Amino acid sequence: MRRGYLATLPASAPAPGERLGAIDVGSNSIRLLVAEFDAEGAMRVVDEVKDQPRLASGIAESKRLDEFAMARAIQALGRMREVAERRGVRRLSAVATSAVREAENGKEFVERVRREVGIPLRIIDADTEAQLSWRSVAHHFPLTAGRALVADIGGGSLELIGAVNGLVELTTSLPFGAVRLTEQYLFEGKSRSKEITALREKVRKQLKKAGRWKEWHNVTVLGSGGTFTNLARMVLARRGHPTDAAHGEVVKTAEVEQLLEWLCTLSVERRRNVPGLNPQRADIILAGLAVTAELLNMVEARSITVSAFGLREGLLLDMVGERAQKVADPLRAMREFIDRCQGDRRHVEQVRVLGLTLFDRLCDVLGADQAERPILEAACLLHDVGQVVSYRKHHRHSFQLIMHAERLNFTSRDRYLVALLSRYHRRKGPSKKHAEFARLPENEQAIVRRLSGILRLADGLDRGHTSAVERVSTRLTAERLTVRATPRLRGADLSLECWGASKKSDVLAKELGREVLVLPAVVE
Repeated sequence: MRRGYLATLPASAPAPGERLGAIDVGSNSIRLLVAEFDAEGAMRVVDEVKDQPRLASGIAESKRLDEFAMARAIQALGRMREVAERRGVRRLSAVATSAVREAENGKEFVERVRREVGIPLRIIDADTEAQLSWRSVAHHFPLTAGRALVADIGGGSLELIGAVNGLVELTTSLPFGAVRLTEQYLFEGKSRSKEITALREKVRKQLKKAGRWKEWHNVTVLGSGGTFTNLARMVLARRGHPTDAAHGEVVKTAEVEQLLEWLCTLSVERRRNVPGLNPQRADIILAGLAVTAELLNMVEARSITVSAFGLREGLLLDMVGERAQKVADPLRAMREFIDRCQGDRRHVEQVRVLGLTLFDRLCDVLGADQAERPILEAACLLHDVGQVVSYRKHHRHSFQLIMHAERLNFTSRDRYLVALLSRYHRRKGPSKKHAEFARLPENEQAIVRRLSGILRLADGLDRGHTSAVERVSTRLTAERLTVRATPRLRGADLSLECWGASKKSDVLAKELGREVLVLPAVVE
């Protein structure tokens, strides 16, 4: 590929299978994302590359990009260009944010990148940076109703985006980047706690001046960027959960404060060994968490939800223009994951409909709370993803895939419950002999038992994967639960479906304390 072949072009719908690339040249990290979009506008990530040349290093004092940092950045961009070429990227968009935007020699750096690497790097203003971050978060979370505040902490700045019913009403850029604040206020002396206290006070004062925060009290707060993903992974590690699936994790404000207080007692070297924390961020994590804590206190938020995707994904969405999905589908991430696992969408959507119908009819007698409904819905959709590994023991493969899938918007608790439900959709039901189940508290064990009972029955009702059942009705007596299945096509034989459901009704029968009888409906 000739130098300069990759270029920024106007937004347009990519051809089927066309690969696009986005590079975010941030103040701390540089990231490449390579992806392609399907006919429905769903994005499939093909490759990701990250490097940390830390362009913002020293810029607060000198107002210029450091020569060594620029050299590291150009080397990283060269590697990323090579990855993009080998991955077959036809269109590449690269943008630079706070550090390059503010540096006196920022334009010189852009020219060097063009001349030495052949990438047309654009410097974007703070509003554009905020809009791209918002677009990325809005792609993954249903933010069309109510108020939401998105925070993106980079190396050089904090970008805040406030939206009401999906429409952006507030964009604010503040010089609260993790690298910048660390260099200005944190010197890793014996008085780390005093330094953090002084830094938090300064951040608090500037935040108060930056907006009318009473309007944003108790709103949904979402965090995008390395500070937040590392925060989520550290919290997950402290909870005893896998740390590689930070996306969608909800971190309580109290957990932020406790973590910050504890990390203040550790030296940089000891922080490098903290589970869940990227060692390269050990020196700047205190500043990032200090800003996070003050922001959450300012808007009186009880928690923050973490997005593992940022500006570069918003850049890709911007490149495809109107083709990107506009209608918020709360199940989109799960459906995209099913497709990536080559799942049978027709089957799992049928199981979802039948499972939710059974839940609505049986929730009271089972003692189920309505908050359990979306957990069951997710398990109905995801229970078969393990078949991409192997049909044999695919229920166990489903458990592992769900536990480690990065793009699913689950809290760690919900992720674990969905994974366990999928684990128990076939073969033996929940058992305290299984360590994964035994570790749950009693109330959550009860959730798994009753919901897996419903999932197993719903899955059996589509034993042939043909969506032959149109609907189900139930009749509950003191002795039994009778489920009657109505065929989609009049006169169709549902003996396979009724047999499949009956065979898997054991867990539900035990939970109900009644016999479960599955029969074809009597059609007059």
